[in-house]
This record gives sequence, structure tokens and C-alpha cells, in this order.
Amino acid sequence: MFGLFDVLFPILFLLIFVMVILSFAKGISTWFKNNNSPRLTVFATVVAKRQNTTYAQQAVAGDPTGAHGFHTTSHTTYYVTFQVESGDRMEFTVPGSEYGMLAEKDQGQLNFQGTRYLSFERNR
Repeated sequence: MFGLFDVLFPILFLLIFVMVILSFAKGISTWFKNNNSPRLTVFATVVAKRQNTTYAQQAVAGDPTGAHGFHTTSHTTYYVTFQVESGDRMEFTVPGSEYGMLAEKDQGQLNFQGTRYLSFERNR
């Protein structure tokens, strides 16, 4: 006799497996699209900056009960929105070292390839 678990487990496993495969395929597709896009340099203005920080907690190694505490790690992703002369806006993920050097209203030459940020050279 089949129980509810016997029916739902394979379906959920298959659904999660398909989602992982689709996510992987989307990442590879974006990578290929960016590589086949021309490298462009346009005049742009920094109009916004934001960051997203995620946290993860893990039990201290060698302590499966967690009685001796947890180790917390964090990861921050930095985003900058640029506005080009046509009025269009583009948001790129940028390295933290460049994020800290950019300020809203900075103007200069934005270099990018598809959805991939390459660099921003401020006008002096």
C-alpha cells in the first residue's frame, strides 16, 4: 500500500532536480550570451548603489549538537545602477573594491559586455 510520502517524495525530488538543472542551464546561457556580446563603452552617470548581505550559520566543527555555539558567515553582493545618455538605466554587480570608490552622480565611461560589468572610469 502506498502512502502519501511514497507518492510525494519522488515528485518533490524530481521537481528540485529539474529546478537545479534549469538554474545551471540559465547560468551557462547567460555566460555564453555575455561572451558573444560586444564590449561597449558608453558615457554614464552613477544613479544608485545598493548591497545585499546574506548570512549562514553552521554548528562549530566537531560539535553536531550545536551546544558549543555556531559559526556565522556572511556574503555581500554589491550593485551599481548607471544611467546612460539615452536615459536607459542598467544595474550591474560590481566588486566591493570598486563599489566603495563609486559615488552617486559620478560621471564617466562605463565598460560592459552584455550583462557583465567590466569597469567604470570617472571623468576628472
